[in-house]
Amino acid sequence: MSTTTPSRGRRRAPSRMERAAGKAAALQKPRVILALLLLLALVCVMLLDGYLRAEVGGDQRVRTGAASDDVPDDVLDGGPIVTFRGGRATTVSVPDKTIALTFDDGPNPTWTPQVLAILEKYDVPATFFLVGSMVSRYPGIVRDMVKQGHEVGIHTFTHVDLSYQSDARVRREMEQTQLALAGAAGITTTLFRAPYSSETDAIDNYSWPVYEKLGQDGYTSVFVDTDSDDWKRPGVSKIVRWATPEKDKGASVLFHDAGGERSQTIEALPKYIEEMRAKGYTFTTISGVMEQTNAAAPGAFDGPRLQAAHREATGAVLYEGKALVAAVAVAEWAVPALSVGLMVVGVAVMGRFGMMLVLARRHHRRRNRRRFSWGPTVTRPVSVIVPAYNEKECIANTLDSLAHSTHPIEIIVVDDGSTDGTADIAESLRMPNVRVIRQANAGKPAALNNGVRNASHDIVVMMDGDTVFEPDTVRQLVQPFADPQVGAVAGNAKVGNRTTVIGAWQHIEYVMGFNLDRRMYDLLRCMPTIPGAIGAFRREAVLAVGGMSEDTLAEDTDITIALHRAGWRVVYQEHARAWTEAPGSLKQLWSQRYRWSYGTMQALWKHRKSLTDKGPSGRFGRVGMPLVVLFQIVTPVFAPLIDLFTLYSMIFIDFRAALLAWCAVLGVQLLCAAYAFRLDREKYRYLLMMPLQQLAYRQMMYLVLIHSCVTALTGGRLRWQKLKRTGEVGTPAGAS
Repeated sequence: MSTTTPSRGRRRAPSRMERAAGKAAALQKPRVILALLLLLALVCVMLLDGYLRAEVGGDQRVRTGAASDDVPDDVLDGGPIVTFRGGRATTVSVPDKTIALTFDDGPNPTWTPQVLAILEKYDVPATFFLVGSMVSRYPGIVRDMVKQGHEVGIHTFTHVDLSYQSDARVRREMEQTQLALAGAAGITTTLFRAPYSSETDAIDNYSWPVYEKLGQDGYTSVFVDTDSDDWKRPGVSKIVRWATPEKDKGASVLFHDAGGERSQTIEALPKYIEEMRAKGYTFTTISGVMEQTNAAAPGAFDGPRLQAAHREATGAVLYEGKALVAAVAVAEWAVPALSVGLMVVGVAVMGRFGMMLVLARRHHRRRNRRRFSWGPTVTRPVSVIVPAYNEKECIANTLDSLAHSTHPIEIIVVDDGSTDGTADIAESLRMPNVRVIRQANAGKPAALNNGVRNASHDIVVMMDGDTVFEPDTVRQLVQPFADPQVGAVAGNAKVGNRTTVIGAWQHIEYVMGFNLDRRMYDLLRCMPTIPGAIGAFRREAVLAVGGMSEDTLAEDTDITIALHRAGWRVVYQEHARAWTEAPGSLKQLWSQRYRWSYGTMQALWKHRKSLTDKGPSGRFGRVGMPLVVLFQIVTPVFAPLIDLFTLYSMIFIDFRAALLAWCAVLGVQLLCAAYAFRLDREKYRYLLMMPLQQLAYRQMMYLVLIHSCVTALTGGRLRWQKLKRTGEVGTPAGAS
């Protein structure tokens, strides 16, 4: 039997709203690019923070026993200050009864301010060799240091042993530290002390080329001839004794204001200053030593007169330095805040897994106990509505599966303006209980509403044109209507084309979604969606809420929420199974999920007032709406950041701990998936694809959701997009 709705013979012209929607959709590409740029900016911030904290690429080996035959003897036997004025290496010794007090590895927010306070109290100048990454993190301390009259030098950016680095790495370490100093205090410096260096006689053939190159660039390398060894924490008295020069000689004395616990240094420093002054010593900076030497022996150095080490930062260096400090400030705030936020999200996700397992188990036990019954067996005929638009590959299989139904049905095929002969194929099958209704192309909601209006029975089953039912599907699906409070029933949709990688990934997703999520929502009485592939409704309930709405692209979610708000109960029937053809390519999958997620957001926004609904009809707003928003929108949006933070932790913090944490989460997901497969009596071999699913498929789903969020937040609209079908999902086993 065929019924034809009048058609103009061609597709209708787009309305003004649709034209506006098309223009808005055209703006989505730059908006998505903006979102990706923001994500890239976050990645850059995390990389910067990791670089500052973890000494990426650093080699902390201390050189021992290497040859030094390339190093000039007068350098090996000379003073602790090495300059290259006039292109020739020259050393400078600290004058007698003079101490050049130096500190390494700072600034540190705990110890450096205490050192500065002691030096200010005793009016002692000092030279601080600073690590650039620490300068960029604590610029205020460096400003105070310079303002107080102290001198600063470079101790590399990441405290790396430059002897084993490339020329490019050496140059980068120096330039980055100069930028940090420029941004922090508005200066640059010509002083340098290499990490892990000691006295000049320890210079070897590996390190000497570095000092020569830096000397040619105008740097003065500073070494040590008296070491307090305070980093060993030997006790205050030993620190003071070891830092005291022998026989009233002058010395470049090393202390540390960072790099570890420095309470003994803080306690020893005042005593050391007092003892040295009591012995007649004066304190000066490295530049002070050089100026004293130049004044005592004019012409001792070839080239221009030695000057103070600080230079005022100007031009691009100043602004680049300020930008670096600002970027580090953002990283210092963003990464900890992100870690706290992601910890909350992680706890929520794990809590959801736990809740799903508990509630799914309770749901399974309740539904499968012997005494469970919906009520008197439903035997009356029902109407099955099959909306179809260009389904020539699938429609025959779909109708053939319905022909073997064990429950009495009438089949209404609503051809929504197909151009591939779908309606002709349906009519050519000459099935006695099939009616074909032709209508001008108006969309799936209109096709479903047309089918509901023409249905002969009070229960209507809705399915997609690419789906096949098992013989017992309809009978199982309609049994919950024995309960007069039930207005709609969700069936169990299964992926039929699961032999490919993409199909297997979707198979895992479907099994988990239908056997964990839907069981949980059913038990909580807040089912968010009746799947378009298999769902049953009371005809009177559908008509009472206005039918399938065209307001959203997720008409199934829209009608489900509307039924909740009208006071009807929506349940899940796991034994009613439908086999659907999932998208076979990543492009089609993206298109489908983009529409689903965007349509879900539309439906939730449309029914936002459900949050204030009272009584039993407000249960979805009180329970379901928050759960859907939290676990289907908010959590997935932040989930990529969890993966980024995991990768960040593996690279910059603790690879083993981060990997174990990731494996633990994967283990929990595998446990949930295995239980879902057990409930659905599926083969476990597909779970072997789950680790790869977590690395690839899940990331794509997150990007789809982010894309949908960008579209929603920027006011764009989508139109329905037809997926290409192959018809490879045939009649299920047992239907013949």
